[in-house]
Amino acid sequence: MENYLAVDSRRVTKHFGEGETRIEALRGVDFEARFGELSFLVGPSGCGKTTLISVIAGLLERTGGELGILGRPMDELKGTDRVLFRRKNVGFLFQQYNLLPALTAAENVAVPLLAAGQEWKQAVPKAKELLDRLGLGHRMGALPKELSGGQQQRVALARALVHEPRLVVCDEPTAALDSANGEAVMELLAKSAVHPDRAVIVVTHDTRVFHFADSIAHMDDGRIRDVTRPNGAAHAPVHTQEVAV
Repeated sequence: MENYLAVDSRRVTKHFGEGETRIEALRGVDFEARFGELSFLVGPSGCGKTTLISVIAGLLERTGGELGILGRPMDELKGTDRVLFRRKNVGFLFQQYNLLPALTAAENVAVPLLAAGQEWKQAVPKAKELLDRLGLGHRMGALPKELSGGQQQRVALARALVHEPRLVVCDEPTAALDSANGEAVMELLAKSAVHPDRAVIVVTHDTRVFHFADSIAHMDDGRIRDVTRPNGAAHAPVHTQEVAV
């Protein structure tokens, strides 16, 4: 596993069901995400993008292949160790926000810290500080239903970043937002999440935000078809895929 790679996926497969109902969601995926970069994953609906990032984030188990996250082969981590690794190192930004309706904005952001064992009196002030930096200092006591879509997405972004994960994975972060709010969320991601020891993966259909990408992996039918680098940055070769249909 190369040390400049935050994610190193080799021939990863994932299927659902068995027999006649079996669906091949990932068909031998080679995918890389580098530290200090925004890596986009694009392609038509149903091509496997969400499945791939769910495997990367540890929300789904892969069926086969090799997967390294932050320099650690995932096969080395089992059970509780894998859960703790994900909780410490991975932040996930969901398309539908997934905010808890009974909690305030600050309390929602504090959830990952509380899950990691921090006390309330430490976690909530840290959450409030981050919300303030993201321009929501005046809304930190509001419930999700009292927030606009753009504000909810910024709360969700703060929740994904509050525990300072080294890998941030985002599923369609601008899908429900207008152009201005989508641009603002991507600017916040670029500013808050991209550091030399951190990486961000974004699944998106939103061509309006492609200019933020350092690399764009084009996915189709459970495979990465090609990778482009819009800004012309140097890139390590992508592993060729030789997988039978």
